Amino acid sequence: MAGLSGMAAAFPAAAQPAIPEVGFLHPGASATGIPRLTAVNEGLRSRGFVEGRNVSLLSRFADFDSAKLDAFAAELVARKVSAVITVGPQSVFAVRALTTTIPIVAQDLESDPVKSGLVERLSHPGGNVTGMFFDFPNFSTKWLELLGEVLPGLTKIGLLWDPRTGTVQLEAVTAAARERKLAIETLKVNAPAELDAAFQAAVDARAQAVLALSSPVFGTIPQQVADAALGHRMPTITLFPEYADAGGLMAYGTSLPELFRQVGEMAGKVLAGTKPADLPVERPSRFELVVNLKTAAALGIAIPQVVQLRADRVVE
Repeated sequence: MAGLSGMAAAFPAAAQPAIPEVGFLHPGASATGIPRLTAVNEGLRSRGFVEGRNVSLLSRFADFDSAKLDAFAAELVARKVSAVITVGPQSVFAVRALTTTIPIVAQDLESDPVKSGLVERLSHPGGNVTGMFFDFPNFSTKWLELLGEVLPGLTKIGLLWDPRTGTVQLEAVTAAARERKLAIETLKVNAPAELDAAFQAAVDARAQAVLALSSPVFGTIPQQVADAALGHRMPTITLFPEYADAGGLMAYGTSLPELFRQVGEMAGKVLAGTKPADLPVERPSRFELVVNLKTAAALGIAIPQVVQLRADRVVE
């Protein structure tokens, strides 16, 4: 018995391997991020990874606090997670600054991944970053065209811009507006608490409409953006269809739940052994135009029939 006991001590039972951990780093608030996590888990399941069974998703929400975001990035890197899903430019750059080995799967609708140096080529990223990106200069023209159709005689717009997203969108919209001889008032918004002041600034600047550029700030609080726009009686268009569903006037862009599901699927591919360097960057493939007629009536705007016919959904 003593001999057997000694053998047991010398050869302890093999430890059960821990399930892989995937970080989820979001600059916004957790209350608005739950639907995003649900979509990510759907994508992971499509690749055979089920939360709590063979993968653990570690979600970190920074509440629009840059210092907290950097601390969470450091925490996830220190844990040596199997991959990090990052939301927005600030998150992906925070993690990328700390590691060139841990796979990063980005959901970034604001950066040009090649020009920013995150990837070498879309087809072959070449480093530890891949994901869903949407550098969309052509969308600038589409948004302005829609506003022009709905508001004949449009001469000036306000741009809601989150400086932490970089200047790719801002430069594209500025160029498109110049071609259409539209004046622009750029309004910086770093956090949801600054929304009302930004819309009031648009009113004070005599803007006739507002374009809210893509940002995790605006994307996670569509109801607050819609309420602020209506409260200041400012016709507004955004990238996010959820905005129009929440009471905003118009949205033309891509489904966020679908994007997060795709990001989850890409993370599943990484967990299964595909290197980010070899996993091509993906882009949204389906776009929606959503028009809210109830909000249009409240603003005293008649949405042209041609716009309604082009819409994928009309909220009445």
